[in-house]
Amino acid sequence: MKDQLLKLSVKIQMFLMREEGQDLIEYALVVALIAFAATAGMTTLAGKINTAFTNIGTTLTSYTG
Repeated sequence: MKDQLLKLSVKIQMFLMREEGQDLIEYALVVALIAFAATAGMTTLAGKINTAFTNIGTTLTSYTG
């Protein structure tokens, strides 16, 4: 019985010392940071595109009107 408990204890310690889960969390944090930066960048880009199309529409209206 002691031998089985010792083996179980060693397996639990080895499981707790594994580092694969840390890599997954780090990758998830990097992806979240990229998604946040892309969202923030898209807001600025959308405003500039909207301004450009407004300018184009105004120019076309002035030439055809």
